[in-house]
Amino acid sequence: MTDNRKILLSGIKPTGRPHIGNYFGAMRQFVNLQKEYQSFIMIADYHALTSLHDPEILRRNILDVMIDYLAIGLDPQKCVIFKQSDIPEHTELTWIFNCITTVSYLMRGHAYRDALAKNKEVDAGTFDYPMLMATDILLYNPDVVPVGADQKQHVEFARDTAEKFNRTYGDTFKIPEALILPDVGVIPGTDGQKMSKSYNNTIGLFAEYDEIEKAVMKIPTDSRSIENPKDKMSALYVLHKLVSPPDIFEKINRAYESGGMGYQDIKQALIQSMEGCIKPFREKRKNIATNERMVLETLKNGGVKARAVAASKMQEVRKKVGVVLY
Repeated sequence: MTDNRKILLSGIKPTGRPHIGNYFGAMRQFVNLQKEYQSFIMIADYHALTSLHDPEILRRNILDVMIDYLAIGLDPQKCVIFKQSDIPEHTELTWIFNCITTVSYLMRGHAYRDALAKNKEVDAGTFDYPMLMATDILLYNPDVVPVGADQKQHVEFARDTAEKFNRTYGDTFKIPEALILPDVGVIPGTDGQKMSKSYNNTIGLFAEYDEIEKAVMKIPTDSRSIENPKDKMSALYVLHKLVSPPDIFEKINRAYESGGMGYQDIKQALIQSMEGCIKPFREKRKNIATNERMVLETLKNGGVKARAVAASKMQEVRKKVGVVLY
């Protein structure tokens, strides 16, 4: 049966555990988009090698990301979930792209420029990161690549590379569009800054109840009394808006506008709402994790499906560049 849906490609590096900021910022949208698009979701393990050099941790992280995605609702019957390193065409096409790409062009890359700004020694992988990412995208002929507004450069590199290859060797690659994910705003961490692993202020997407309680209770508050209205820009309010059921949020919103609730009660309500949001994911993840064999088989099968697409495109590329003789 022909799948007439448009094609979507996205990926995630297996470099750490997801938090609720990751979920509301991107992961939830991937689950919703799998109904509308023929989705390829890649675990970008080769990209992780620019920063992670412990093989045991990387292996564990790859497995964890796969379990995470299954737990939040990505369905292997609706989308293809695969591991980048299972598809050798990624590194092959990257070399071909390197041969039509200038050093000065690669120097525009955000990761490279950020490393220079911090006086870090830059490895070749970080410098060439945009070409591997262009390959990741273009091999699968996607119509759209979902990104945040601050990640458009990833798609721009892929578009530029596709256009240059097409000019040089003839029409080969589809020019993808960036699908800008809805802006949920800055999701605050437990210290009021943007939620980020680098700030150590996250609430894990699969956190246990006591971890949720500990995280919420350390969120800073001001000195306003129970009777006083409160700041709607605060982390407590924003997190309530994200996770609380409508009836609970209505009470919280009223308290912030008119007073009548103290911060202790507001935090307790957030703990319960956060637990209500996270518990289904946590329980489903625990259940999936008991069947590691199934998880690995699902990932392997996704790789077979992805490679069939990548191999077909790569054979076309080989013919275009002139290396196919027999």
